Amino acid sequence: MQAPSHQRRWRSLPSPTAREAASMYGTAVAVFLVILVAALQGSAPPENPFPYRIPLDPEGTLELSWNVSYAQEAIHFQLLVRDLRAGILFGMSDRGQLENADLVVLWTDGDRAYFGDAWSDQKGQIHLDSQQDYQLLRAQKTPEGLYLLFKRSFGTCDPKDYFIEDGTVHLVYGILEQPIPSLEAINTSGLQTGLQRVQLLKPNISVPVLPDDLSTMEVRSPDILIPGQETTYWCYIIELPAGFSRHHIVMYEPIVTTGNEALVHHMEVFQCAAEFESFPRFNGPCDSKMKPERLNYCRHVLAAWALGAKAFYYPEEAGLAFGGPGSSRFLRLEVHYHNPLKIQGRRDSSGIRLYYTSSLRRFDAGIMELGLVYTPVMAIPPREPTFVLTGYCTDKCTQLALPPSGIHIFASQLHTHLTGRKVVTVLARGGREKEVVNRDNHYSPHFQEIRMLKKVVSVHPGDVLITSCTYNTEDRELATVGGFGILEEMCVNYVHYYPQTQLELCKSAVDPGFLQKYFHIVNRFNSEDVCTCPQTSVLQQFASVPWNSFNRDMLKALYSFAPISMHCNKSSAVRFQGEWDLQPLPEIISTLEEPTPQCPASRAQGPSGPTVVSIGGGRG
Repeated sequence: MQAPSHQRRWRSLPSPTAREAASMYGTAVAVFLVILVAALQGSAPPENPFPYRIPLDPEGTLELSWNVSYAQEAIHFQLLVRDLRAGILFGMSDRGQLENADLVVLWTDGDRAYFGDAWSDQKGQIHLDSQQDYQLLRAQKTPEGLYLLFKRSFGTCDPKDYFIEDGTVHLVYGILEQPIPSLEAINTSGLQTGLQRVQLLKPNISVPVLPDDLSTMEVRSPDILIPGQETTYWCYIIELPAGFSRHHIVMYEPIVTTGNEALVHHMEVFQCAAEFESFPRFNGPCDSKMKPERLNYCRHVLAAWALGAKAFYYPEEAGLAFGGPGSSRFLRLEVHYHNPLKIQGRRDSSGIRLYYTSSLRRFDAGIMELGLVYTPVMAIPPREPTFVLTGYCTDKCTQLALPPSGIHIFASQLHTHLTGRKVVTVLARGGREKEVVNRDNHYSPHFQEIRMLKKVVSVHPGDVLITSCTYNTEDRELATVGGFGILEEMCVNYVHYYPQTQLELCKSAVDPGFLQKYFHIVNRFNSEDVCTCPQTSVLQQFASVPWNSFNRDMLKALYSFAPISMHCNKSSAVRFQGEWDLQPLPEIISTLEEPTPQCPASRAQGPSGPTVVSIGGGRG
């Protein structure tokens, strides 16, 4: 009986006044302009005006589609509300919280419906924004639900607005159950809310021509029963056919079981290590005690997909090799299920479809690890809101390991564990930072995908690649050290490039001897709390540090000047010949500035308050 009452709330709205009719006429004109601009941007209309689509909520009642215009520096959103009640909140925030969020709100007071740009304060109270930067283009009721079409610029120069930039965006939503007398009557603490992470600013890259002899292989979960718990990582081992020869992967795309679009969060396909002749069959949770230990050697990424991503294409001149001599026949599929409603009885056969060819392309693509070595000598003190660790791929390593013509990076996958909040890799040449390889200022360890770069980055011998990760340990009482465990930390950028070289890992860590000098200084200025005897592990030493401001600042200073140990490694895990310990930090005399919104010289006059909405019927 609830749904009909929802319908009555919206059907009972009065006929518009003359002023409201003028507003609706302006909206219609705006829709026409959007269509006109789209037509002017290309000779042929796109196959889908909203090529990107994600479910916002676990039930699938909210669905967001969007397109990106880099010419206009704007995004057109289409929000489908399948079960409209008294209104909806949608927007963005720094980490996915409903407090201090940039919002657009559709609401009704029982007589009229309104659409307005708003923001929430630190207590979750909603306020109308004095600068209305979300532009409503259309509101239309269809048999499927209510469609809202609206537009937002990347940057608005409104301090209450979120700056839409490259990388992860935390989308938030809230559902209004009852009419409200005014926008200010809303507090997010009393709403049904949620968040979804996505990359909004997709790169505008043309689809490469695919070869005629294309074959496909589906790496899928075998009709598994999704556990009725919030988070599950499911692992499944498959074996390539006997005698499978060397091929190039040139494309891959997701296969998501119909009905599970809101549950399948991300998926990865890994190739197992070639030094093992066989791997045990396994089909179950990745953290199961029954999982064979040998599966930990299936870590070479072949494909990765996350919610909202489309098909992944390799450049026309390169492909990722798999199969044949020196390549393992065993693959591991890992699927992350996000099931906050703990739905029971849902079966799934999701996975990734690989497109490959036996006509090998000119170059083998490679994957190189940049960042920090997995070692406890790199640590983050507890209760830190922002603490930065940096790893280097030095000029000495690239000079030795890269070909004279260099390499070309076309994609990147950033990776930390649970406390990571921001990751960036920049390229430096001659002591000056030249360009960003990949940056994610709102990085989440719960949303990791291989992302195509908007521009291919060429790395020459003698260049430096600097990867910095920012962490938040405010909820931790002990230092967080580097390592493989989920409660330890990593700082990695897996860059996809061509042509493939012998260099597979180019990472650094502070020199262990200088870290021991740090512990000696801590003891000199404190009460000899840290044992510096040989039998004490670095983890135990960090656990003994009294984390006052002096010890925190000294650790930051150590990481910013002490010599490093470089890992300039081949795929065999053997270092290139040379001296790699006690290496000086690369000298950087010029750094790049952080991206900032570009404020237009003159702004189009927008509405001074919320827009009265007339929801028309139609077929969509």
